[in-house]
Amino acid sequence: MKRIVWLGVGVALGVIAYQKITEARSLASPGGLNRAVASLADSVAHFADQVRAGMGEREAELRRGLGLEA
Repeated sequence: MKRIVWLGVGVALGVIAYQKITEARSLASPGGLNRAVASLADSVAHFADQVRAGMGEREAELRRGLGLEA
């Protein structure tokens, strides 16, 4: 049973290492870094949009609770 667990751990580590190596190779190309930065920028923008939407919902909730609706 122990051997099966360690085999599973080894396979999982191998898969993770392979993914990291593949990712590092794709970033080594000139367009790879641009894609990575663009993806990061898109993720940050999406997060900011979600935060703004949540803030708007919470503000409306507070206004309703305090009876300040216009």
